[in-house]
Amino acid sequence: MIRIYGIREKLNPIKAELSDVINACMVEALAFPANKRAHRFFPLAKEDFYYPAGRTDAYIAIEITMMQGRSQQARKKLIRLLFARIKERLGLDPSDVEVVIFESPTCNFGFRGTTGDEAALDYKIDV
Repeated sequence: MIRIYGIREKLNPIKAELSDVINACMVEALAFPANKRAHRFFPLAKEDFYYPAGRTDAYIAIEITMMQGRSQQARKKLIRLLFARIKERLGLDPSDVEVVIFESPTCNFGFRGTTGDEAALDYKIDV
């Protein structure tokens, strides 16, 4: 699951393309199925979104929650791809993009009526 936060006026116009970019990076870096997109956008009023000095109003924060098991190399590849592709496709400077990955044991996930550790997945986690 992916959550994307930003200032409403800057985030709303780019949501669809940003979702496409994020999904493509997930597929490339983690061998994630293209049809497993689960993105949630949180467009905020400027007065509700505080961000570090030196960033512009285009600043976005991307939080990725995933099952444990991906290698450090795969996670770093994902982060690097996100910075590069968001710059390339959307023109956002990497200083205006923040990415954090949260990992949780598979048993902490619930979907399709079962827990993640009991689910028959059509993709590998150990990439």
